[in-house]
Amino acid sequence: MIVCVTGPMAAGKNLVSSILEKKGFVSSDADLLGHEAVDECSGKIVETFGNLAKERGVELLGDDGKIRRRNLGAILFSDPNLIKKQEEIVYPAIQKKIDDFLSINKGRDVVLNATLLYKLPVIKSVDLVIFVDSPMPLRFLRARKRDGMKSSQILDRFRAQKNLFAKYEATDADILRVWNIGSERGLEKRIGQILQKAGWG
Repeated sequence: MIVCVTGPMAAGKNLVSSILEKKGFVSSDADLLGHEAVDECSGKIVETFGNLAKERGVELLGDDGKIRRRNLGAILFSDPNLIKKQEEIVYPAIQKKIDDFLSINKGRDVVLNATLLYKLPVIKSVDLVIFVDSPMPLRFLRARKRDGMKSSQILDRFRAQKNLFAKYEATDADILRVWNIGSERGLEKRIGQILQKAGWG
């Protein structure tokens, strides 16, 4: 069984993925794969966005020569067209990494922890999408505590993920929404009920 765990920023995707791991699923964090893809595509990223970053006084590369993802995000997430350009660069590399992961784990129960999996061809291979959600004020507080980002950057990312549930619905994937607003034990119970409903086990 291939499960996609998705949802907006700071909703609880990692927590749900860890619950599934306890149930025997093997997990891949597509956001981390995205970080790897950004490093692999750093030359093209600098070529594409370097001038814009310079105009805005933003350093794209750190002392280690790697992309400063937070700085890159600061110039991208306020403009959908810039986000699209970035996706065209890195998404083929992410898809390749996911394909390799699925190939290695063929026949096992797999969870793909990913915000934007609906944009990749692999969404057609997913058996179930678990959409994790939380009220925006709660997600905002979690993001501030977890990431230490500026409020404006968090809100830019929230806006970039607007209507995320509808975008997954448009893929015709089997999708179930779960609200992460209570205890971890309660969330684990709801995940178990979702798997049972999907015929797992």
